[in-house]
Amino acid sequence: MTARSDERFFRGPRTRATTSEGPVDLPIHYYDVSNVVGVFRASRAGAQVLVEGAGLEPALLRDGSAVVGLSFYEYRDTSVGVYNEVGTGVFAVRLGDRRPRLGLAELFLPPRWRASGAYVVDLPVTTAAACAAGREIWGYPKFVTEIPFRLQGREVDASVRDPATGGRIVTLSGRMGPGVPAPPMDLVTFTTLDGALLRTHVTVRGRVTLHAPGTVRLSVGPSTHRMAANLRTLGLEDARPMLVVRTDRFQLLLPAGAQVA
Repeated sequence: MTARSDERFFRGPRTRATTSEGPVDLPIHYYDVSNVVGVFRASRAGAQVLVEGAGLEPALLRDGSAVVGLSFYEYRDTSVGVYNEVGTGVFAVRLGDRRPRLGLAELFLPPRWRASGAYVVDLPVTTAAACAAGREIWGYPKFVTEIPFRLQGREVDASVRDPATGGRIVTLSGRMGPGVPAPPMDLVTFTTLDGALLRTHVTVRGRVTLHAPGTVRLSVGPSTHRMAANLRTLGLEDARPMLVVRTDRFQLLLPAGAQVA
């Protein structure tokens, strides 16, 4: 699959939103993407702190741990320009909703059948336009900084820099273990915008591989930035993922979110 190789995926009506950096057509089209996701066991208490006030509670594993995804994206061709992005997502459900019975396997269900979604606690990007769109349309907690990203086969070396000091906030690096092909997983994100909880369904397509962690590790640098503090709250200062998801042949549709009643 090459960029824009199947235009049928991108057909459909679009609407225009206005941001402080200019207009944005929705859904945003992502034509050519690489993505690496580390999925981690995290502190239940720390996850509860980070979702506090959003009307959510952490979705837990059987051992009582919270689940957190750290997702690195290299967007080489999109309808809002070229940029990199990193998301820290705490998997959560609305207060009072059922907990996912399938555990992580729920991620392979269509979004409308899922109870859980990733509550986005940090989402650095490399351009002002992507930052404005994310903050103003969805309430994504974005900030602009440098995000070096290298994916070569099973080797990954990706990081987020502190925008104030240039120091390291976080790094995901190492060689992934053996992998198996898997269907691409549509995304569900939770965010808050103007006091309201939004749920957004992101449609994806591409070739995805699930890997054993191998030597891949997440490490938090000495930064005092909010993102570093949040990762420490989750107990991920130096962490080995449960699994790693990799793709360099990926496309996405990002629509507007829907307010959760």
